[in-house]
Amino acid sequence: MSGTHEGTFDALRSQLQEAAATFADGPDALESILLGLVEDVDRAVREPLEIFPVCHHSPASAIAMARRLREKQPKVVYLELCEDMAPLLTELRNCRLPVAVQAFASETDGFPADWAPLSVVAPITEASAEYQAIAYALDTPDVELVLVDRSSDHVFQWDARAEVPTEPADPDAPPAEQEAALHGDAVGVEIGDLRPRFAELEEHLLRHGKVRHWSEWWHQYVELPLGDGDHDTYRQVMLLIGSLFRRLAPGEPHRVRVDEDRERHMWTRMREHLAATGTDPADCLYVCGAFHASSRVAEFGVHGTDSFEIGPRTATKWQHGLIPSSHSAIEAQFGLAAGSVSIAATLWAKNIRRTRVKPYRLAGQTGAKKSGARKAVPPAAPVPALPPADRLTGFLRQPPVLDRLDEAELLGWSVEIVQAARRNGYLASTADAIAVFETSILLAGMRDRAKPTPYDFQDAAVTCIEKDSVPGRRDVRRLVEIMLGGDRIGQVGYDALPPLARDVHDRLAPLNLRLQQRGVQRALLDISGRPELEQCSDVLWMLRYLMPQGTARPIMGERKLGERPIQESWDLALGTHQRALIELGYEGVSIEQVLEQRLRRKAYAPRATAATVLEAVEDATLYLGGRRLADELGTRALEVLAGERSVDGAPEVLRRARRLLGHYRTSEPVLPPWIESFVKAGYAHYCTLLPTAFSDEDATVRQVAAMLGFLFSMEGLALSLGCDRTQLELAVAQSHPQDPARTALLWAAQVHLGRLSRTELRSRCDELLGNPLVVPAYPRYLSGFLHALEPVPGLSDFVVEAVSNAFGRLPDPVLLPWLPSLITTLRAEGAELAPLLIREAGRIFPGRLAELDAWVPPWLAQPIPQTTDASRQAEGSAGVALLAAHPGTCDAVAGLLGCDEPWQVTEPGPRGAALVARHPDTATALGALLTNA
Repeated sequence: MSGTHEGTFDALRSQLQEAAATFADGPDALESILLGLVEDVDRAVREPLEIFPVCHHSPASAIAMARRLREKQPKVVYLELCEDMAPLLTELRNCRLPVAVQAFASETDGFPADWAPLSVVAPITEASAEYQAIAYALDTPDVELVLVDRSSDHVFQWDARAEVPTEPADPDAPPAEQEAALHGDAVGVEIGDLRPRFAELEEHLLRHGKVRHWSEWWHQYVELPLGDGDHDTYRQVMLLIGSLFRRLAPGEPHRVRVDEDRERHMWTRMREHLAATGTDPADCLYVCGAFHASSRVAEFGVHGTDSFEIGPRTATKWQHGLIPSSHSAIEAQFGLAAGSVSIAATLWAKNIRRTRVKPYRLAGQTGAKKSGARKAVPPAAPVPALPPADRLTGFLRQPPVLDRLDEAELLGWSVEIVQAARRNGYLASTADAIAVFETSILLAGMRDRAKPTPYDFQDAAVTCIEKDSVPGRRDVRRLVEIMLGGDRIGQVGYDALPPLARDVHDRLAPLNLRLQQRGVQRALLDISGRPELEQCSDVLWMLRYLMPQGTARPIMGERKLGERPIQESWDLALGTHQRALIELGYEGVSIEQVLEQRLRRKAYAPRATAATVLEAVEDATLYLGGRRLADELGTRALEVLAGERSVDGAPEVLRRARRLLGHYRTSEPVLPPWIESFVKAGYAHYCTLLPTAFSDEDATVRQVAAMLGFLFSMEGLALSLGCDRTQLELAVAQSHPQDPARTALLWAAQVHLGRLSRTELRSRCDELLGNPLVVPAYPRYLSGFLHALEPVPGLSDFVVEAVSNAFGRLPDPVLLPWLPSLITTLRAEGAELAPLLIREAGRIFPGRLAELDAWVPPWLAQPIPQTTDASRQAEGSAGVALLAAHPGTCDAVAGLLGCDEPWQVTEPGPRGAALVARHPDTATALGALLTNA
């Protein structure tokens, strides 16, 4: 075979040797490179198993693939794609392209834990050669499709992300658009990654090609010339380009090793399949990237060596599915220019009309024309094996084809872009359309092009229409991209969704919404009128918890412990976030199962705190109902609390423990055993940590106040469960804070325990205001008193008094510099407690401005003087006269006591006064009672 084709490229070799001798000082280096390119092409052409080199998302590759498949009618198609993705390809007929085949693993076994979740995607568009091969193989009888590339597991086995330092993200970079982030941070597997890895080579090509980026160079110098080429020309040119980029690639050891291992893997798999099935290599077609088609590994070809050993996969469990993709997502993931994939899709449609090549399309594909039964294509007549002709020499020597200007097309573009600009707020006119038309022709001429490309037209539109600013959210460059094809976004059909996603759609069917449609839809749930919608509400709340923000957003209604919804309103965007819903299906078969798994994972995480576990308990009670999971996680919260040695989560523990305790008291006949144990253990735990927390600089005032709040609010339940109050009293007695805020907090705790009276507390505050050295620190004392409202809410009137005294007693030279510090302290540290303080101030202060001048603060009002026994005796007769003058009070008291004797007229004398004098204790007790009331 080698002798048959020995002289195929002799003429080209001779010309390249002459060129090397002319342009280089010596024939060694340059000649070896140029002749090596020809050797690579010659070797690939001679291979008995036909190699079809492609470039991903290349319309020229797709047209050449469709044409070759109809000519050759191969029985086996080997495709460069992860071998474990084969079962998914049949589901492509249930989708609207572009979509991506995905392998996903939420948990790793054999990889570093910080790599999780692992995701590998392979995007597929209509204008791609691999889709033509897949559609042909799946819809043609007796044709086998074999994926030969490394598995998804090996993608990460051969990954060197741990060795390559990642550059920090640019903080000034604009946020990625939603459509461009459809693939997330998945690793992309691309057939035909044809981009030079030699930075100097790419810069040289762009500069001499007079283009701005690689996508434009490829469109101008590869896509257009190869669009009408025959099979041999296309194949040899693509092999030459792949060999060029391969030989000029810099020596990145890891990347070169991975590329060669992939090539060894693919040829090993193909030889295994040929040996197992006995298929003739002449009846097969190998579709791979042009970079890999020019491989120089020893395993290359059907007669290559079998020295490569494919390693085993790890124990990681991979899930496979289809996710929606988009043109912008493909461009963002693979570093293509914005709009290049959309331009390629437009060029694909034009090539089909021009060449009249009938492309392959999966039966039942969304958007395909419905037709009758598909007729089997008769096998092609055998063609005698002829030596391939040298097409490279003619292609490389031919002058560039001068495609005549299509004025109608360019005029249509110019008018359409002006209309789009007007709709988006630009002050564009007919003169701008003319300017865009003429500038496009001018730019093409400056770049040695007879016909303006879409990129020339885009530059001209930006120059002529986008003057000073962008009035809307889309600039002219984006408008041109939309006009030339737009960012097509794929969709995975219902039948191709995982079981969880289908279950969600089925359970939300009573809403009568098109949930597959992209965009936001409003759902109104009248649960009181239609009780069956309560199940939809449960699903929506779980989706809100599990899915990204914006998937399910409640407009009206909330979910709280112990409450059931009556009416709700939701904004749903399940179609927009279809990828997230599909990936959710990799974790379980129902959203309840996934939610339970995530709550368990959250509670049993190595760094879980008591607060996070209590949050998981609350979420389990709120969304899943029942007691099984909540009791299990509650027991876990008890274990975590016992092992904590800090008070960082005390505020959250207090808030959630109170809420759960209130829920169980109102909804359960008895408290669950775990929460009783939690209160009992928490009481002892915080009593132990209280003295240290008061003096620890790392603990904040809010955290210490939360500890006291837990101890004081749970004290009744804790004492009933067997706790000792002496432990709390000893903990407070052993606390000796130095910080002013914590000192005030300690004073409030002592007032609650009865160790300090309000009179003593008031005198201490007066001493602070009277000491000029302490006045600057007085806001910090107020901060402590404000946080004390959490454990001791009864002190709210005293805090109002403390603040009022400061404003009333301090002179302006002291008060004004101190006021900003007070405001910032209250705002930063007591925002959630400020409403309680404001409500108390509204109760104490007068409601009208006119009453303010005569108003006397309660803490400044004069107390009622205590009378002596002598004065009581002297005023005894006056008391008797008062009773006689107002007998209604006595009648009311007598009615309450059940006395119905009538009033009697007595002789004048001090009989009543003498009785009061002989028994003063009763009158004294009554007076004290009335005074306190």
